[in-house]
Order: sequence, then C-alpha cells, then structure tokens
Amino acid sequence: MARNLKALGLWRTALVASVRQDGPDLSARQMAIMLQIYLTDPPHTVRGLAATLNISKPAVTRALDRLSLLGFVKRKRDTEDKRNVLVQRTVKGSVFLSDFAELVIAAGAVAPEDMAKVQAEEEMAAAAKARLEAELKPAKTPVPSEAV
Repeated sequence: MARNLKALGLWRTALVASVRQDGPDLSARQMAIMLQIYLTDPPHTVRGLAATLNISKPAVTRALDRLSLLGFVKRKRDTEDKRNVLVQRTVKGSVFLSDFAELVIAAGAVAPEDMAKVQAEEEMAAAAKARLEAELKPAKTPVPSEAV
C-alpha cells in the first residue's frame, strides 16, 4: 500500500507541476494517445490507436483534434490506403513530452539517504536473482568419450 501511495504521490506531483505551468492542460486520454504515438514505433492510425487503447475511434479523433490544434501531432492521409489516416509526431509534441518527462523526474527526486536504501535493496535483489538462476541452471553432466 505504501508503494502505491508513493507512486500516486509522484504522479500527482508531476501533474500538479504540469497544470501550474503556462502550457496546455491535456486530459488523461490525450496524454495516453500522445505517449502511445511518441513511445511506440510508427505507423500510427486512428483505428490502431483506438484498438490499442480500447477506446472508440470518435474518441481518438476528438483527442487528435485537440492535439493537432496544439501542434503536438499531425494527420496525413495514407498514400497506399486512402482509407487510413496516419498520425505523425511533431517537434512541438516532442518538446512538450520532454518537458513533461522533466517534471516526472523532478517529482521522483529522492533524498540521498533514500537513494542509498534503494540501491542497497536493488543489490540484494540482484544477488538473490543470481543465486536463483544458479540453482535453476541444469548441472552439466560430463559427456562420456567413446572408447577406442
């Protein structure tokens, strides 16, 4: 439970910092679409985004309308299949997400003593993992050489 509260606290801190800034205030759906477009390999289509995020195509279209107005994405008709609309990244969208990432990093900044504790726990976990892998590794049995 404490871990959940800490994670939610970090998310809250980053969101509050984002809202306090002078930039646009994106909805959760708009941010999810932005992250999907920028953190996964293209091509991205309205149909594909709707399927991946399990939301309707009209909901994706409304979010893309807003993101396009902000200059964070652009839409282009697919030249190979005119029925598809490709959603593309923009420099302005990249800068927005980079700035948001900095807010998340700042929200996650921890005191040096907390960081030492995290590093110690990670080292213990790595050592335990190595021991388990060694135990689970099948023992090599010598291959008998053929008699001459």
